[in-house]
Amino acid sequence: MERAEPFAIPGQRAVTVWLTGLSGAGKSTLAAHLRTALGAHGRCCATLDGDALRHGVSRDLGFTPGDRTENVRRAAELARLLNDQGLVVIAALITPYRHERALARSIVGASRFVEVFVSTPVALCEARDPKGLYRRARAGDLTGFTGVDAPYERPTSPSMVVDTGGRTPEQCIDALLPRLLPMIVRPVRGGR
Repeated sequence: MERAEPFAIPGQRAVTVWLTGLSGAGKSTLAAHLRTALGAHGRCCATLDGDALRHGVSRDLGFTPGDRTENVRRAAELARLLNDQGLVVIAALITPYRHERALARSIVGASRFVEVFVSTPVALCEARDPKGLYRRARAGDLTGFTGVDAPYERPTSPSMVVDTGGRTPEQCIDALLPRLLPMIVRPVRGGR
């Protein structure tokens, strides 16, 4: 099957902003705030949230290493398709392994992939524990949980790093936006 030409939205370069970090780091919160901030700058965006994907397109997957990789592959394929429609995609997934992030980059395309490491310390993520997952993992009710009994491989050279500890989501977005906008804004040709 022949791949369609990507659709372009005037003034916008379609990229995927891939937020990676531990559970409780603030990825989903940052994704929502970033979408709002980019929208205020006239950018057309879509978000892909790990939890939402697990309840929909990846509901048939568990949390084995193979299933985790397949979840990332599916998310990256969706991001690529949305980028091909001209949208900026904000993907918020733990993506604990470097090879998974490399897979996502290869599917989306290196020139469209912006890796943002949400580097919030595990102690703070565990203190937040919005879904009670750390508590369950520490009690032995949940095995293979990233940051407790499964590893998180820190990115070696992310495009950007943000730590949500001691900062509001707005402060984090204020730090990210000046670096992201030049990657997204494309001059409109033929205008007055």
